[in-house]
Amino acid sequence: MAAVTLLGIAAPAVSAKTVTTVQASTYSRTEMRSFVRNVFAQNNSRGSAVIIKNGRPQQISYGWAWYGKKIGNGNEQVVYPTGSLQKIVTAAMVIQLMNEKWHTSERFTQNTKISRWYPNLKNADNITLGQLMTHTSGITATGTETDRGNDSSEEDAINWAVNNANASDPGTPGTYFYNNTNYILLAGIIRKVSGQSYEENFNSRIVNKLGLTNTYLYQDIPSGKTDPISYTLDNGKNYQDPEYVKRSLASQLPGAGNMFTTPMDYYKIQVGLTNGTILSKSDFHYLTHLDSMSNNYSGGVYIDNIDNDEIKSAYGNLTGTHFGMWFQMTTDNRNGLIMFLNQTSGDENAQKQMGLQILNRVRPNTFTAN
Repeated sequence: MAAVTLLGIAAPAVSAKTVTTVQASTYSRTEMRSFVRNVFAQNNSRGSAVIIKNGRPQQISYGWAWYGKKIGNGNEQVVYPTGSLQKIVTAAMVIQLMNEKWHTSERFTQNTKISRWYPNLKNADNITLGQLMTHTSGITATGTETDRGNDSSEEDAINWAVNNANASDPGTPGTYFYNNTNYILLAGIIRKVSGQSYEENFNSRIVNKLGLTNTYLYQDIPSGKTDPISYTLDNGKNYQDPEYVKRSLASQLPGAGNMFTTPMDYYKIQVGLTNGTILSKSDFHYLTHLDSMSNNYSGGVYIDNIDNDEIKSAYGNLTGTHFGMWFQMTTDNRNGLIMFLNQTSGDENAQKQMGLQILNRVRPNTFTAN
């Protein structure tokens, strides 16, 4: 990503509370587009989203992805960072390998101790594979998103995560602590079990299986594509404080935050997690209801059961940037929102509240800002 000149334009400061909710009975795609763009504008936010209503996805974008070059959000050149929204993809590949090895001597389950793959990791004899996928491993090491300033190979990033964990006192397995280290270690397990890199597995198991044309690991983004710049609103001006995802940071996060895509491709991934392309419905249920879960997080997503209609969601960002990525969908993939923001106003909760305005328009009384 090239350096960016600090530029801005004035925007009206309008409270998000002034957005008028439109009744679901009057829904049309044109009206939805107007509504979503209005919500973005009134919340001083910019980005690209896919709205899914009754099984029909619609991409709606607003503002500039790269203000200095006047590249708009939703432009076919732009692929967005996903942050932690990548974790479900990593977990799904673990389940694929689990199925493939089921009838072989290399069989493993959610209860397999990770000392099988990490004999030199502190406390690995007491940590199960499932505990990595539910953030209940007891690993409390931090610093995975502190940019170390050097491009890391997958192997280097994984080895650093092991050494960093070994330098910390382990917590008690079974205790929830959200930690990128868990998913970086899962990327390493994918490498060890398959005999191929995480990158090779990602491309063959996800990108090629689904025929995705706008989904890459950072190092594979082609010259004809660009990742966006992230911005904030400052002194009433949009597109301020530009920050982008540096290659060195992305390379530190294999399996946990180095995937770039579009909201429409990410929708296809979500569908593929239950239609048999990536996982079957039963595999997805297994992934999202692991025995080691201590709250509603399992396999890269939070699962809520609201009035017997299961909801899946995840939020992501990257330290040092202003991106905000959030999706919330019904588990049958028929209704929901995938929202990639490159200008954010407010914290994670504020971004989710903005998304909830859209979700309540899609299907009232179904979703939550959790």
